[in-house]
Amino acid sequence: MRLVQVFVPRGELDLVLETADAAGVDYTVSRDTDRGEFEALVSVPVPPSAVEPLLSDLRDAGLDDRSYTVVTEAETIVSSRTDALTGRFSGTRISREELQSRAADLAPAASTYFSLLVVSTAIATAGLLLDSAATIIGAMVVAPLMGPALAASVGVVVNDDGLATRGIVLQGTGLAVAVATAAVIGWLLRGTVLLPPGFDITTVPQIEERITPDVLALFLALGSGVAAVVSLTRNVGSVLVGVAIAVALVPPAATAGLGIAWGNSEVVLTAGTLVLVNILSINLTALLLLWASGYRPHRSADIGRVYDRLRSRVIVLFVAIAVLSVVLGGVTYGTYQTAAVEHDVRTELEAMSEDPPADGPDLQFQEVAVDYELVDVYADETPVVTVLVERPPGERLPADFADTVRERLEAAANVDLEVVVELVATRRSG
Repeated sequence: MRLVQVFVPRGELDLVLETADAAGVDYTVSRDTDRGEFEALVSVPVPPSAVEPLLSDLRDAGLDDRSYTVVTEAETIVSSRTDALTGRFSGTRISREELQSRAADLAPAASTYFSLLVVSTAIATAGLLLDSAATIIGAMVVAPLMGPALAASVGVVVNDDGLATRGIVLQGTGLAVAVATAAVIGWLLRGTVLLPPGFDITTVPQIEERITPDVLALFLALGSGVAAVVSLTRNVGSVLVGVAIAVALVPPAATAGLGIAWGNSEVVLTAGTLVLVNILSINLTALLLLWASGYRPHRSADIGRVYDRLRSRVIVLFVAIAVLSVVLGGVTYGTYQTAAVEHDVRTELEAMSEDPPADGPDLQFQEVAVDYELVDVYADETPVVTVLVERPPGERLPADFADTVRERLEAAANVDLEVVVELVATRRSG
């Protein structure tokens, strides 16, 4: 429930009371006795979904901006009369005024925002270098990225240009600061005793996950955008939703920063693409869902203009996501190809070990390494398969053994392969 309190300017009390009576809501009137600017304070308890219609009726009746309207959340209202109101005003979404106020509160002061973002990025960068998922998730708890994304979308939908601009600026500068922070940390740590000699960031699983994103990464961003809007409009679980949004943005931004520190353009490109796709998807989802939820500007005359602006932004966001998703699609296809080749090679070698030719040597395939990276798929490079074969001492191999292995593996994987067979002579005791 909400308690709507209206400070009524002198001469407008009858207007307010008539509007409340027409809406069928209960109210109390506290008259002002100090002969100030306001004549009375009218308090109205209503369900959350009734706040916006009530304020709209008051505005249409002529209550001007000289009054104060305060909407507070009532912890408990004990009355059987609320059941009738709840039945009339079903739904749980908050009013446009509450939405706008909460979105503004979620976009903190610049000093607070950037301080928390730098701390969060620093922790996330350490988690990436340590390959610690727990550390990365912990860093997301303090990342303040949910507010600016929602502020930008709410500002567009309710025609608050200041709020929309603030949200967009905080998002852009925030991600730039996150990338720069990770780059500085990486530059300071590179070559120190805190990292192993010859440390390759592309071999760290947590970093590799961010530089080989696929189309499924879109679901995280889209789902985060939906959850953020639901959280804002129904006032539930904002902290957990903020973590989900931060997971979609901070780790890949930190990965891009590490790519800059290590001078690896491929890392910067793939991780940067993931960041852009995620942030654009979150904004697109938030815009569409807020509009679909029925939020509109205060003035009916502004709805058409806001709709045109919203449509333009949605088209731009959709086209940008589609273009950037080409990279994700390429990564998805390339990752599938490399995984498929490795799977087929390993499966065929297992079959050769379990069912060797009757007249063939007594061999055991001990290890296999497939050198076939994502970039090799598009560079049309031939996969290199290195097979470690164990054989008893004195066992001779046919001259064409490597070719036989290659032919069987090529038939299984349906690609041309370069096969290297390494022999290890073993003698077992007993």
